[in-house]
Amino acid sequence: MTQPALLVVDTIGPWCACAVKAGDSVFERAEEIGRGHAERLAPMAAELLEEAGIRPQSLDRIGVNIGPGGFAGTRVGVAFARGLALSTGAKALGVSNLDALALRSDPDGARTVMAIHDAKRGDLVWRIFTHGRPVTDVSHGDARDAADEFEAFGDVILTGSGAVHLGADPHHFDPAPPLRALLALTERAPADAPAPSPLYARPPDAKLPGGKTPA
Repeated sequence: MTQPALLVVDTIGPWCACAVKAGDSVFERAEEIGRGHAERLAPMAAELLEEAGIRPQSLDRIGVNIGPGGFAGTRVGVAFARGLALSTGAKALGVSNLDALALRSDPDGARTVMAIHDAKRGDLVWRIFTHGRPVTDVSHGDARDAADEFEAFGDVILTGSGAVHLGADPHHFDPAPPLRALLALTERAPADAPAPSPLYARPPDAKLPGGKTPA
C-alpha cells in the first residue's frame, strides 16, 4: 500500500518555504525572500514535488502555517493550500506557528514550553504547552502580561521571536520555518480538522472600500 504524501507550506514571515514527505523521505526548500511570496510559492512547491517524484493529485494532506505572522504572507499561504487542496482532492489543514515552534523546541514532549510571537508595537502572542499539549489558550498582551503567565508555570522553555522580551538570549531562536514540526503536526491532525484560516496577531491594517476589514 502506498504511504500518503504530505506537503506543507510556510509563508508567514520573510521566508518562503515548503516541505514534502513521501514515505520516510523528506524534501525541504526554504528561501528568505522578504516579499514576493505569492509569486514564488507555487513554483517552489511544484519544484519540490517534482524532486520528490510526487504528482499533486497524489497528495493526501496539505498543511499550512496559519500564523501568527505577517498578514500578507499568511493569506498567501492559506489561499494556496486551500486552492491546491480543492484542485487535487487533498485535505488542507492549518497549523499554528506557536504549536510548531513548541514541537521543534521540545520534540519529545518532556518539558513545558512557552512559544511567543513578537507582533511588534509592544504586542506579543503566546501559548504554553506541557508534555507536547497546549495547556493555555492563545493569549495576547504586552511583555508584562506574558511574564506574569511565564512566572506562574515555573520551569519553562522559551521559544519564538518574542522570547527575547522575557529575557531569553536573542541568539537562541532559529528564525527558519519549522518545516519538520509542520509536517509532524499535519500528519497527526484529526481527519475532521477544519479548513485552514489565518491566525492573526491583530486585525489587519488594510481596509476594503468602505472601511471594511478583510476576512
